[in-house]
Amino acid sequence: MQESNTELVPSNLSLESLKKLNEHGVEYWSARDLQPYLGYSQWRYFENAIKKAIESCKQSGNDPAHHFAGARKQIKFGKGATQMVEDYHLSRFACYLIAQNGDPRKPEIAHAQKYFAIQTRRQEISDQMAADLERLETREQTSVEFKALSGAARDAGVQDKMFGLFHDAGYKGLYGGLGVDAIKARKGILPKENLMDRMDTTELIANQFRMSQTREKLKRENIKNPRDAMETHEIVGKKVRSAIAELGGTLPENISPAEPIKEVKKRVKISQPVLALDSED
Repeated sequence: MQESNTELVPSNLSLESLKKLNEHGVEYWSARDLQPYLGYSQWRYFENAIKKAIESCKQSGNDPAHHFAGARKQIKFGKGATQMVEDYHLSRFACYLIAQNGDPRKPEIAHAQKYFAIQTRRQEISDQMAADLERLETREQTSVEFKALSGAARDAGVQDKMFGLFHDAGYKGLYGGLGVDAIKARKGILPKENLMDRMDTTELIANQFRMSQTREKLKRENIKNPRDAMETHEIVGKKVRSAIAELGGTLPENISPAEPIKEVKKRVKISQPVLALDSED
């Protein structure tokens, strides 16, 4: 029995409504279900798009077997007749590749491409938001630690007029002998900018650890001499630097300056970009 043309999918059907779950709870799409959704009335034409998508999957460095699983599906024909036909169980990535390799003249393909473009953008926004929030939280924690260290330094005999030298000692230990001004010059940061406002999350964490360990050491050893306090701060900075080097990490003076923290705050506050799909999607 020959396959008849597949009826076009109802206009109110969405890609998400076609999603199925296998016995392991993993999502997949039936190629036969996807065929009319993407505007193909004939399987042989749709299969050409699938084959192109499989080739694209290979070229992207992914294993097609993980995204295009061969399957069989029972379909109904006129007068109640049924037939087992070839099918594929597709991952979301496979659906995306098929849409990218489909006939661009079909409005359904254009709609699917728009759908995946928006979903990708939403994910990008979500990832960026997570990174922004992590950096803002780490910056706030580092600010709190800086204040706590300053209090511990004061208890150790460091006078207010010596705070610049005290904090510089810690930077010199961590940054291979570079103080605040030298670090800014190396990284191309303006002198008036706060150095920690231009640190990325990794660099902030290294400095936060340096400060917390110095604070604990000052208290634990009951240091009461400003010179000893500065020496302690520099020693701790050197030890943190050694740990980074031993682990194969990037030394802090070689980390590129991050976007100014005030710009990150602005981005977090602004409203979501205007990206719209039809209500069913």
